[in-house]
Amino acid sequence: MHIVISEFMDAPAVDALKRDFDVRYEPDLVDRRDDLLRALANADALIVRNRTRVDAAVLAAATKLRAVGRLGVGLDNIDVPACEQRGIAVLPATGANARSVAEYVMATVLLLLRGAYGATGQVAAGAWPRTALSNGREANQRVLGIVGYGGIGRLVARLARGLDMRVIATDPVLAADDPVWREGLADRAELADLLRQADAVTLHIPLTEQTRGLLDAGRLATMKDGAILINTARGGIIDEAALADALRSGKLGGAAIDVFDKEPMPAGGPLTDVPNLILTPHIAGLTEEANTRVSDMTAQRVAQVLRGR
Repeated sequence: MHIVISEFMDAPAVDALKRDFDVRYEPDLVDRRDDLLRALANADALIVRNRTRVDAAVLAAATKLRAVGRLGVGLDNIDVPACEQRGIAVLPATGANARSVAEYVMATVLLLLRGAYGATGQVAAGAWPRTALSNGREANQRVLGIVGYGGIGRLVARLARGLDMRVIATDPVLAADDPVWREGLADRAELADLLRQADAVTLHIPLTEQTRGLLDAGRLATMKDGAILINTARGGIIDEAALADALRSGKLGGAAIDVFDKEPMPAGGPLTDVPNLILTPHIAGLTEEANTRVSDMTAQRVAQVLRGR
């Protein structure tokens, strides 16, 4: 049986698959669309990250496909209904990178609240901006709002509670009487109330027709003055131009954005030269440990499908 891997995967997991399967591993195959389509002619399984589009053309080329392994959790690059119609198993690495994302969120919340870590050049040059940097904020007793209270959101809540933050959360999928709200990590809130109360807001929801543009200029304007906004979920959930305006005006105190409407983010876009903004290239879920967990889980799940287990 033949497996095609079109994006980066941890080497030991690739080697484990090679012991039992014929594996074509080319991390740059995602950027060679025609080669990818040809490679899928005899593929029983395809393993991707978030850049490979598993769309009609891919599925038409992969006539023998039985499984799509996703090195991560988001499925917006995969036509899941079409896979279901074909009986193709879609296998995300659910939970494997949760710790990595949660630590990214808390690190950026702390960094942006304190606001003291951008002065290295000034201090090294002999300046002493002590007064300007003496009004940072502590996380203690601040309100963290979590939009999307799944596995990652709950882990963020646990870490935040360890810093003595108050946590509120919203999730339209979870009913008011869902047992998760009785765990005591977060108080349930509606989105409007969460945005109004939170000192920091972090997003952990998929990109859907309902969530695209969820945080537009109108909703950003309802946020608490000086609030922090973190997006490690999916680009397109936040209106990037509106976010830039909110940061430039001082309405928001800072933001950390790991995901973008277009990736890579085009040069000269709305988030260029914006104050109090951290931009990272979709790496919140990528650490040495998370890469190993995600790759191992994906390899195991794909192998199980191909072996008929």
